[in-house]
Parts: sequence; structure tokens; C-alpha cells
Amino acid sequence: MDDPYEALGLTKTASQDEIKKAYRRIAKTDHPDLNPDPAAAERFKAASAAYDLLKDPEKRARFDAGEINAQGQERPQQQYYRDFAERGENPYRQYSSAGYGDFSDVFDDLFGARAGRAGMGEGFAGYRRSGAGQGFDMRGQDVRYELEVDFMTAAKGGSTRITLPDGNSLEVKIPEGASDGQTIRLRGKGGEGYGEGGRGDAYLTLHVAPHPDWTRDGNDVTLSLPISIDEAVLGGRIEVPTLTGKVAMNMPKGATTGQKLRLKGKGIKGGDQYVELRIAAPSAIDDMLAEFMESWRKDHGYDPRKGMGG
Repeated sequence: MDDPYEALGLTKTASQDEIKKAYRRIAKTDHPDLNPDPAAAERFKAASAAYDLLKDPEKRARFDAGEINAQGQERPQQQYYRDFAERGENPYRQYSSAGYGDFSDVFDDLFGARAGRAGMGEGFAGYRRSGAGQGFDMRGQDVRYELEVDFMTAAKGGSTRITLPDGNSLEVKIPEGASDGQTIRLRGKGGEGYGEGGRGDAYLTLHVAPHPDWTRDGNDVTLSLPISIDEAVLGGRIEVPTLTGKVAMNMPKGATTGQKLRLKGKGIKGGDQYVELRIAAPSAIDDMLAEFMESWRKDHGYDPRKGMGG
């Protein structure tokens, strides 16, 4: 994905509301749970990444200004110490104090204040001398990644496998109830240290992908549940999906779209689940149903919009 606006079918002038609506529209047609077509899955993946970037006004502004790329990564502005460390002749890898006085100020500048100003974490400040003429030990740089997880994995907990820049794969445990923006620390999975310095840490910032049917508010979840016309009129016992499987629920007669029913304790970590009913008309209206409704309307017709202003 090179252009997040294009992935959502928008231009740079789109409002935040238009960005949200565009993503929801794509999720309803291309989500893997709804559309098995691999091309749809790719479109949904691109749209999810685009929405994750553009929903944040600060990230969006930085992307528009060219400060970060479409993946949310910093665009290179200048070279830091590690760029020089990777080269053959590295003046900072070995040093001698003869004729140069105390090097502490130099290293404080290189790996302390400068690293902090550049936003490179505390890793570069963690150096120590190994003795005159013996180089130095420095803890590896902390690194940060963005990781998208699906709604159900975040809600129920689970694991996912990621591939690190060095090519190694790593199993990451996602805690139950993980929230959007939550950071997971992976000790010792960051940049490689120098000398006897240990590896830095890796920090994963989670981004929970929206779900076409489920939403979340804290530990409470809401399921948008379609019901048939006869179920809405007659009520009865119906099966309802929950985070842990299907359960039976009593639905009252005369249910209407937007009505919410509660399943206590069926949310995240003891939270509640709300079932928001949505009446779904049959895909095809046969003659029998049409004739019945015509007959019923003659004597029982009503105006649900009565009293509305405008």
C-alpha cells in the first residue's frame, strides 16, 4: 500500500468521517469472514492499514507532510550512529584515550542526549567503557513495531507469529482483552548490542481491526444480530453467537431494529454482551408474503414515522 487514500477510494481532501465510512463500506464487502475471495482479502488488508494510518489526525498530518510513509514508518532524515557502525572503518568501535583526554563527554553526546532527542529510545545511552583501548559495551537499541490483530484475537486472547527484520520468526502472545494502542514488551528482541552489551527490547503497539458485526466499549461488547420478520413479530428462543460460542436467548414479541438485549457476563473478562437486533427482510419476496402483507395492512396498517419533525 503506497497511497492510503487510494486504498480507501478517497482523495487527500476527505474528512475524518468520510474515511471512517469508506473503511466500514469496504469491511462489509471484503472482510474475510464475509468474502472468501483472496482479492477481497487483499483489499481489506490494504484498507485496514490505510484506515489505521488515517484515523489518527496526527499520523495523517505527518504522512501528508512526508514525515512518515504509508506504513507509518519514519522517513530517513539523517544518519545516526548505527549507520556508521555498520561500515568497515568505524571510529567509534575502538578508541584510545591517548592524546584525546576524557571521552565521556563524547559518548554522552553520541549515545545519550543526541539519541534521546532523535527519539531512538534509551538503548544508545546504555554504554560503558571496557577499559582503555578495549572499546566499549553498549546495550542494543530498543525497536518499535506496529501489529494489527483481529477483533476476536484481541477480545479472547491468543497468539500470532511475526517475522522480525533479521528474518527470525517469533510467537507473540496477545492477552485477553487487549485494546487498541496497547503496547507489548518483548525483552531482548530489539537491536543487537555492542561488546558485552545485551540486546535491546522490542515494543509492539497493537491495532485492533474493526469487525463488521462486533464493537467494543471497555469490557462490554455489542453484536449486531440480524433477525427475520417472523422472529421480530412472534419472538421466541433464538441462538446468539458470543465470544465463547453460541447460547440460547429469549427474544420478546414485537422486536424492532435497534433494540438491545443483554447477556450478562458474556463480554470480555466478565463484562456484558449486548445484542442489537436488526430486522432483515427476506432476499426474495414471494407472492404469498406480498398478498399476506397487503391484506394485513388494510386493517392493521400503522405509521412508524408519525410525529417525526422535519
